[in-house]
Amino acid sequence: MRVNFDVLMILDALDRHGSFATAAESLYKTPAALSYMIQKLENDLDIVLLDRSGHRAKFTDTGRLMLEKGRQLLSAARDLEKQAQQLSAGWERELAIALDASFPFSALLPLIAEFYAQNPQTRLNFSHHTLAGSWEELTHHGADIILGAINEPPTSAEWSWQTLGALDNIFVVAPTHPLAGAEAPLSNKQLSQHRAVVIRDSARYCHPLNSNLLDEQPQIGVDDFASKVELLCAGLGCGFLPRHIARPWLEKGCLVEKSVACWREKDITYMAWRSGNDGLAQRWWREALLRDGLLSQLYR
Repeated sequence: MRVNFDVLMILDALDRHGSFATAAESLYKTPAALSYMIQKLENDLDIVLLDRSGHRAKFTDTGRLMLEKGRQLLSAARDLEKQAQQLSAGWERELAIALDASFPFSALLPLIAEFYAQNPQTRLNFSHHTLAGSWEELTHHGADIILGAINEPPTSAEWSWQTLGALDNIFVVAPTHPLAGAEAPLSNKQLSQHRAVVIRDSARYCHPLNSNLLDEQPQIGVDDFASKVELLCAGLGCGFLPRHIARPWLEKGCLVEKSVACWREKDITYMAWRSGNDGLAQRWWREALLRDGLLSQLYR
């Protein structure tokens, strides 16, 4: 390959500084050395990079192309150097974080900004799952960290876990729903007569979970909380929502909370991670999540 990074750096410096003298000074070389290297590349490739007919050399169209593409290569080379240094220092190239659908992604935005300010080279991959699906991401699909997973964690030395607290679930219906005017607490017999809006388990290999469902209760299934909220607000069913998801709709009057007689209204939630991966990125996220008190605001 006859194009080398030294020539690309010379073209970049020449464009930024406007003259051979100042470009040479910035690169700690002589103007003659810069001119020689450019001319050598022109001769090797049989091209013209600079128009030297005027008082000051100007880039030809070919020279401008070489400059622009060269800057992309220089930028990629710098990124590669940084990534290699970060990886050598113990920072992972990628980190996969799986979130239960009940976990508010917006709560992570300040931490994402803080993380990238410290380590911009690690690529973060976020995914969203329901019920046993979060555990499945850890056990089957290689997630490094899962957040907000419910139900008992699988037993294995391959991963570690920590209890986050209880997710407060409340039973809600639209003001127009027949149960809205019923005397509380609602009995299981009353609930079983009305269609429940349920979120399907995203797990494909783990045993699926059916949270807060009655036998023989009619159901309508969805994949996410946004769809569930729409159906509930439209009065097309009843169901449980995490309190932090239901709150804005309760405040708007789109939903009303009803107490129930015999029901598990809290789910124990967990953060879990791969024990074999103790990279700096994974460690940073575990410590940051527990440090900021973010999780204590969601779970009791």
